[in-house]
Amino acid sequence: MALNFFPRARRAFSSLSEQEILALAISAEEDDSRIYKTYAEHLRGDYPDSARIFDDMAQVEDSHRRMLIDQHKRRFGDTIPFIRREYVRGFYDRKPDWLIKSMPLEKIRAQTIVMEDQARRFYRAAVTQVSDADTRKLLGDLAMAEEAHEETARALTEKHAPEDVRDEETMKERRQFVLTWVQPGLAGLMDGSVSTLAPIFAAAFATQDTKQTFLIGLSAAVGAGISMGFTEAAHDDGKLSGRGSPIKRGIASGVMTMLGGLGHALPYLIPEFWTATMVAIIVVFFELWAIAFIQNKYMETPFMRAAFQVVLGGGLVLAAGMLIGSG
Repeated sequence: MALNFFPRARRAFSSLSEQEILALAISAEEDDSRIYKTYAEHLRGDYPDSARIFDDMAQVEDSHRRMLIDQHKRRFGDTIPFIRREYVRGFYDRKPDWLIKSMPLEKIRAQTIVMEDQARRFYRAAVTQVSDADTRKLLGDLAMAEEAHEETARALTEKHAPEDVRDEETMKERRQFVLTWVQPGLAGLMDGSVSTLAPIFAAAFATQDTKQTFLIGLSAAVGAGISMGFTEAAHDDGKLSGRGSPIKRGIASGVMTMLGGLGHALPYLIPEFWTATMVAIIVVFFELWAIAFIQNKYMETPFMRAAFQVVLGGGLVLAAGMLIGSG
C-alpha cells in the first residue's frame, strides 16, 4: 500500500459554501459537547461538583447542535456534508482526549473559557460568509450565546462548585500531586543525593582520578535511579493507598534519584582533582538545601528542622566517604 507523505490540504475558510459553514458548525458543536462530557467523566470520581458544571455545558452545546441541524434541514435537507475543523485552514484546534487526563482541574476550567471564545470568533466570522437572513440570525445569536458562556461557566461554577467546594477540590488536587509526584521524587532525590555521597567521595579520595570517579558516580546514579524507579512502581499499585499511578511515581522516583547522584558526579568531568572536588562539595550543599526546601514547601516540615536533619545527615555521609577514601 502506498504511503502519502504529504500533509492533508486544508480549505480556506473563505472558500466554504453556506451549507459547508453550517456543517462545520454542527461538527464543532458535536465535538465540544463530547469534550465537555469527557471533562465531566474525568472529574466525576474526585470532583463531582465540578463534573456537574461540564455536564451542563455539554447540554448547552448539544442544544446549539440541534438548532444548527434544524436550520440545515430547512435550507439544504437531511444530508449534512462531512467537514471537520481540522479540514479548514486557520480553524481552532482541540486537545485530544488522552491529554485531558494530565490537565489539572483549574486548567480544565480555564480551557472552557478558551473554547467558548474560539467558538464566538468562529460564529462572528461565519456571519460574514452567509447571505441568507435566517442563517445569519442564527449564527449571530450563537455568537452572542458564546459570548455569554463565560458568565454561564462562572455561574455554573458558583452553582455546582462554590468557593468552599473549590477550595476543597484544590486542596485535594494538591494532596494528590504530593502523593503521586512529590513524595516519590523527594525520596528519590534524598536517596540519590545522600546515599551516593559515600561511594563517590570514597572513590575520589582513594584514586584521585577524576575520570574514574565520574564513571563510578555515573554508574551509581543510573543504577540507583533504575532500582528506585522499579521499586516504587512495583511495591504499590496506588489503588488502596490512593497514591496514584505507579508508573508516574516510578518515573518521579527514578529520575530524581538519578539526578541526585549525577549532581555531585558531574563535577568530576573537570580534570583537576581538587577543583572538581570543591565544585562537587558546593553542589552537594545546594542539593541538601533543595531537599530541605521541598520538605518545607510540600511536606510542611519546618525549614530549620528539615535543613538541620538533611544537612547534618548529608554532611556525616560526605565525611564518612572522605575518611574511607583517604584511609
